[in-house]
Amino acid sequence: MIRIVVIVGLLLVVFSLGTALYYLYHDRGQGTRMVKALAIRVALSASLIAFLLISYHFGWIGERGLR
Repeated sequence: MIRIVVIVGLLLVVFSLGTALYYLYHDRGQGTRMVKALAIRVALSASLIAFLLISYHFGWIGERGLR
C-alpha cells in the first residue's frame, strides 16, 4: 500500500512539473499559472518527503526501503 502512495506521489510531482512547463510556453510570461504549478510541485515534494520520514519512524518501511 505504501509503495502505491509513493508512486502516485512521484507521478503527481512529475505531472505538476509538466504542467508548469506547458504554462511556461503558452502564457509567454503573462499570468501566474506557472508559478502556482511550481508551488504545488514543491508542496507535493515536501509532503512526500514528510510521509516517507513518518513511515520510517513508525516502521512502515524498513531500512532496506519499501517492501
